[in-house]
Amino acid sequence: MERLVLSTAQKSLKVNLNENIYGTFAEIGAGQEVVRNFFRVGAASGTVAKAMSAYDKKFSDAIYGVEEDGRYVTEARLRKMLDHEYGLMEERLERDLHPQRCYFTFANTVATINFTRKFKGHGWMGIRFQLSADQEPNDVLFHVRMKEEDAALQQETIGVMGVNLIYGVFNIRNNPEELLKSLYDNIARYKMEIDMIHFEGPEFAHVDNRLMSLRLLQYGMTDAVIFGPEGNNILPAALLYKKNILTVRGSFRPVTKVNMDMISKARKSFMQERKVSPDSVEVLFEITLNNLKAEGEIDEQDFLDRAEILCSLGQTVLISNYQQYYKLVEYFSRYTEERMGLIMGVSNLNELFDGRYYRDLKGGILEAFGILYSTDLKLYVYPYQPNPNEPIQTSESLNIHPRFKPLFDFLVFNRRIKDIDDYDPSILQIFSRDILKRIRKGEEGWEFALPEMVGNMIKDKKLFGYLSKKKELSQ
Repeated sequence: MERLVLSTAQKSLKVNLNENIYGTFAEIGAGQEVVRNFFRVGAASGTVAKAMSAYDKKFSDAIYGVEEDGRYVTEARLRKMLDHEYGLMEERLERDLHPQRCYFTFANTVATINFTRKFKGHGWMGIRFQLSADQEPNDVLFHVRMKEEDAALQQETIGVMGVNLIYGVFNIRNNPEELLKSLYDNIARYKMEIDMIHFEGPEFAHVDNRLMSLRLLQYGMTDAVIFGPEGNNILPAALLYKKNILTVRGSFRPVTKVNMDMISKARKSFMQERKVSPDSVEVLFEITLNNLKAEGEIDEQDFLDRAEILCSLGQTVLISNYQQYYKLVEYFSRYTEERMGLIMGVSNLNELFDGRYYRDLKGGILEAFGILYSTDLKLYVYPYQPNPNEPIQTSESLNIHPRFKPLFDFLVFNRRIKDIDDYDPSILQIFSRDILKRIRKGEEGWEFALPEMVGNMIKDKKLFGYLSKKKELSQ
């Protein structure tokens, strides 16, 4: 059954008329746009315990503490706001006088578009709330990037999204995915991008935040999400800002010795670059949304199996909607001007120089490469050998179209394309798709192709449809 979408005013009034919902609002940077919606509709005295803003940095520091990095639009600031304001709710309101009330604190810290319009604006928004008076509170926090070209419009959109969040956690709480969709009620998708979200608390004990990151992509709320080795969602800007980014794209279904050799050898070469600071290197394992849809609709368990292994290997994972490499590099350039590296196989490099993939661009392949190499980018190419009887293919083996050969030669001459030559030749015939088939058929001997830890995990946790020989025989 399709969910009925109420207007912002209807949502605000419904919350106000619920005598068991009571809390505080702390809004910094975009005015008190969220609480204003609750005051407008009336009956707010039963909902709003306090509404405040602390725009002056000295006042803000006195209330919430000093930020070591001197920044105020951060996740750390938002969490301090929630901690402080929710703590005051519990401290100042005697529970005996409010036995049925569910407390909440809504907070946001936002920087809207600047006068020159070079800075588009972004912000953090979150809520800490109870669903019963005797329950520990839950948190929902997310980061937004604003797209509108006017500060007043951005403020209004923030106000609507804040109401959606407050209404959603009290009325759509049993379905986190529907709650996520509801954040865009009465808001056009082009106005706001949510690029990180986090659910925690007893009400969301069953929620896998990596899966919620995937939903942001599926629902068109963003084009890329990142999660770390602990499975926690990471704000891209916080991770990638002014970093040397090294990325390898693949299916990782499962992670093989080839994947690990690619990243290991490319990283070694990348770290030796004069323009690379070893302390600022960020390595990403990237999976595209199209790759996740390779067999039709996205298989959630298949996605989580890949994530489980990569996280266990201590890797940071990027899921993106950027099928073409130039779009991926354009995305990275939002956050850094430092040298970047892309790791790819020979077949991927061949596709990179195939003009068919750029027909949607007016400037074709030249426009795409203009975007790629407007940044400080280097390609690391891993060799390919389909079987032991055929020669090993490198970038020198490519049959580049004559029209694009001068471009290729120029990049090679300027050392923007580098072959990985210290590879392990004994593993070149390992291909993830073949290993996956063997795992699912219950064949023996596939473990040799994977890092030992990965093989053990697949068996122990029955990942990728693993079928042991014993189980197959018993059937």
